[in-house]
Amino acid sequence: MDMGFLPNVYSPCDACNGTGYSPEAWDVKIKGLTLPALCNLTIDEVYPLFENHERIARLLKAAQQVGLGYLVLHQPGYSLSGGEAQRLKVARELCGRTPQGSLYILDEPTVGQHMEDVSRLIEVLQHLVEAGHTVVVIEHNPHVLASCDWLIELGPGGGPEGGMVVNEGTPEDFCLAGGITAHYVKEVLEGIT
Repeated sequence: MDMGFLPNVYSPCDACNGTGYSPEAWDVKIKGLTLPALCNLTIDEVYPLFENHERIARLLKAAQQVGLGYLVLHQPGYSLSGGEAQRLKVARELCGRTPQGSLYILDEPTVGQHMEDVSRLIEVLQHLVEAGHTVVVIEHNPHVLASCDWLIELGPGGGPEGGMVVNEGTPEDFCLAGGITAHYVKEVLEGIT
C-alpha cells in the first residue's frame, strides 16, 4: 500500500498466503513442477526446461541477452531497479517486431550490473543499432561510452553547475579533446586496442 508520505507496506494476502496463487494453482504441474514452484525459478533455471518451445524460449533468451537471467519469473515489478526495468523493456523489444528506425532512450541501464552483463548489454544495444534503430544512452560506465558511435558530455559540473556541452565526438576524438570522462574512456579504448 503506497501512502506517499510513509514507507510502502506490503502484507500477505489472506486468500493465497502471500504466494499470489490460489490453492488450485498448486495442483497444476508443468514439466513436473507446480506452477508456483516453476514461477519461483530464475530465468536461467527455466530456460533449459523450455528451450524447445520456440515462443517461450525466445522471450527467456531475450531476457538473458540483456543480463537478466537472475530474475525470478514471478518477481514483482516494484522490486526491479530502474536499470532492470529498462533492460526488461529492451528484452521485450528484441522479441517483437519493432518498426525499423525506432528510437530507444535508456537512462543508466548498467547501474548495479556485473561487467559480464554490461558486455552483454553493449552487444544487444549494438544489435539494435545494426537493425536500423537509434539508441541514446545516458550513462557513466566507460565501457558503454567507449562502444558508442558518438559521445556528448554535459558539464562542467553536475546539476545546476552543468548543462553545457563540454566535449563531443567519436570515442577516439572525444579522448583527444581530454577531460574527466575522456580519461576513463581512453583507458577502456587502450585496453581494447
